[in-house]
Amino acid sequence: MVMNKAKTPRQETNSSSPRNVAVRAVPIELCQFIKFGGLAESGGEAKQLISEGLVLLNGVVETQKRKQLVVGDKVKANGHVIVVKLA
Repeated sequence: MVMNKAKTPRQETNSSSPRNVAVRAVPIELCQFIKFGGLAESGGEAKQLISEGLVLLNGVVETQKRKQLVVGDKVKANGHVIVVKLA
């Protein structure tokens, strides 16, 4: 019998209330931050969201996967907003 690995549940938030995501160092790449912040299951999914124009950075569509983010940057994807904070 093969057992499937349970997926880690994503934290549900209201899209109108941004969630702070603490990172150890900045700058951090957009695709890494989306994955780390739980807006995508994998780096590949994060890159796909970005390339399809489904990610907003500070209210503007961002298509650069390796865009460098700094403290205070707001990223919106999949109806959720996360903000870069230092740990």
